[in-house]
Amino acid sequence: MPKTRYTGVYIDNKGKFFYQAELGIDKVTGKRIQKKGRKDQQGRPFSSAREAYKELTRLKNEYLVLNGYSNYDLTYGQFLETTYLPYYRASVERSTWNSRESGLLNIRDRFSNKKLREISIEDCEGYRIWLLNDSGYSQSYSSLLYGMFRKSLDYAVTMQYLDKNISKRTKAIPKGKSVVAYWTKEEFQKVLSVIYKDDFYEFMCLVMIWLYYMTGIRVSEGLALNWNDVDLKRKKLRVHHTLDMINQNHFVRKPYTKTKNGIRTISLDDDTVQLLEDWRKVQQEHGIENFILSYTDLPLYRSTVQRIIERYAKLAKVLVIQGKGLRHSHVSYLINEFNADILVVSQRLGHSSPEITLKHYAHLWSRNDESLAEQMSGNVQFTFAMKSSVSFNGNQAVKK
Repeated sequence: MPKTRYTGVYIDNKGKFFYQAELGIDKVTGKRIQKKGRKDQQGRPFSSAREAYKELTRLKNEYLVLNGYSNYDLTYGQFLETTYLPYYRASVERSTWNSRESGLLNIRDRFSNKKLREISIEDCEGYRIWLLNDSGYSQSYSSLLYGMFRKSLDYAVTMQYLDKNISKRTKAIPKGKSVVAYWTKEEFQKVLSVIYKDDFYEFMCLVMIWLYYMTGIRVSEGLALNWNDVDLKRKKLRVHHTLDMINQNHFVRKPYTKTKNGIRTISLDDDTVQLLEDWRKVQQEHGIENFILSYTDLPLYRSTVQRIIERYAKLAKVLVIQGKGLRHSHVSYLINEFNADILVVSQRLGHSSPEITLKHYAHLWSRNDESLAEQMSGNVQFTFAMKSSVSFNGNQAVKK
């Protein structure tokens, strides 16, 4: 095979020019990546060795830019398994990984055999439309999946497998409006009235529901509470842990909350203080010293919280809500009963700013204008005109 003066360019026994070169080693298969061609980008045969060399140079540059000396034929499935999933798992909390793993595997199965560098705008848009129209998923979950897909391609760009994230040329899927159900004060009172306080386990259920409703703490924050987190004399509750739990033999009280502003101290009302004092005495009679929300001195499962809420909601014949619905209930209670200031509410919830609070709870302030409307009544004073001062000309629609 006669060589030319251009490296990687040859001439066959018919006088035709072609290029042949190795672009590296595939990290997945361990095989050499070889490319050979007789035509340029437009499909025209090379008329000279220089033309063949120019095309070979272009191909090498494209390969290096798109793949960063990595896998030329890498599929999306291989990229996810060998690169992205290990990275993602190491970057997020265990609880986040557990909740997102099935979604990532869903995405992997969708694009498993598609070469990473060949994923097109049409592929991305097709997936987006499928999620919205035919997947059967809620809009919020569809938004989550498409967002995770786009982030995986972002990482492919970071690792130089791609030179750009083609999915960014399609629209993101909006999360849609998420309305969290909550209890009014009247509904809360109905729930409390069906709980038998003299039973040890039911007393704990009462304390759990009451504490979440009256403080607005997150479910994982409440599950992590120890007695050393509450000062009953000063009427203060310090929130600075969340519970990460696999089972009752494997759990961790993480020394931080969902956000850095989540570490906070909440003032307690006298009723809550009294309830906690009574509960602590009962717990001590049963040999329990550590977790506030416990009847075994081990933390509750998150699923137990939901079961308790469902049980007593049904008994009281009120709406069954989620655990986080008690947090919403607290905000509603503060606003509707006490016209609470947005800054105070934001601080109790552990938000970084009042804007975050408004973003999630603005609809709960809907009744705040009632007193304003009362003050507006009769405030504008005037006397109606005794006769018209306007002279109409032309074909007016209405004439006296």
